[in-house]
Amino acid sequence: MTLKSRGASFVSQKWTLFICLCCFCAGMLFTDRMWKVPESKGITRTTAMDAEKLKLVSEGCGFRTLQQKEVRRDSKDIIGEVYKTHNAIQTLDKTISNLEMELAAARAAQESMLSGSPVSEDLKETGSSAKIRYLMVVGVNTAFSSRKRRDSVRATWMPQGEKRKKLEEEKGIIVRFVIGHSSTSGGILDRAIEAEDRKHGDFLRLDHVEGYLELSAKTKIYFATAVALWDADFYVKVDDDVHVNIATLGETLVRHQKKPRVYVGCMKSGPVLSQKGVRYHEPEYWKFGEAGNKYFRHATGQLYAISKDLATYISINRHVLHKYANEDVSLGSWFIGLDVEHIDDRRLCCGTPPVEGQEELSCSL
Repeated sequence: MTLKSRGASFVSQKWTLFICLCCFCAGMLFTDRMWKVPESKGITRTTAMDAEKLKLVSEGCGFRTLQQKEVRRDSKDIIGEVYKTHNAIQTLDKTISNLEMELAAARAAQESMLSGSPVSEDLKETGSSAKIRYLMVVGVNTAFSSRKRRDSVRATWMPQGEKRKKLEEEKGIIVRFVIGHSSTSGGILDRAIEAEDRKHGDFLRLDHVEGYLELSAKTKIYFATAVALWDADFYVKVDDDVHVNIATLGETLVRHQKKPRVYVGCMKSGPVLSQKGVRYHEPEYWKFGEAGNKYFRHATGQLYAISKDLATYISINRHVLHKYANEDVSLGSWFIGLDVEHIDDRRLCCGTPPVEGQEELSCSL
């Protein structure tokens, strides 16, 4: 038993060593083959992936590039939407402005009828006929006692009859004397103006009581009425003692035709007069600071022009616009705080008459 057991144990150890050696060799062989195959495939896959990345980068499709492209695309879309929105707002503003002007014309006609004051023929025709685009409307501010001045203006620079009609149709220039009515409506002063208007047909009658201290109110009503009657690029106010070269004035304004919110005139900044009894006394002088201060820049009252958008602004807000003692100061104050371009044209500064003894002032146009 002992011998057999020792023999069996001896044979078993040999075979065990042989088997272990064979297993070791087989394992080495097997392991070597298994490592080579995955290593080769791994290298191929990695190379292909790198090549794909290189291809994407070379075509400008990297992650950052794609982000940049998306940002540019989004920026273009946003700019396009903003541009469309801006155009829509401009169209809407223009529509609202036209509706407001039509409403102002209807309101002016209604107020005139309710108050019993004469309604201008131009105002009557506004609702029935389509508006024509004019270059400028020139309102010549006048008074009941200024018949000689009006005749002088008619004899010099305001065309009459067919010539005035031709000026309106061919040059787009409207010229009218601007006047309201007397404190006793329908009295002798009003009848005299009505007779003069029947003869010449060159008046714009306002729903306004005439008076020297009411010039600021008259200016507001003039612009509100004019912008309701005529669709023009500019609205001009001139005194009836001023001699104007109407053609040169038109050429001057044409240079500013494409600009928004334009205020053209001989700009000045005179002293605020606090002393009572003096001409151009300002009762509200305290609003302009300490004694001796000057007004803000504004155009002299003899002659100035404003663009359509400013005239429309006055028409819409006329009930809340404050009136100072001096009409030209009032107009300048209405534009304080607005984005308005003040154009100081020294040719619109009116001085001494061009001819000795002539009543009208002359602007160096």
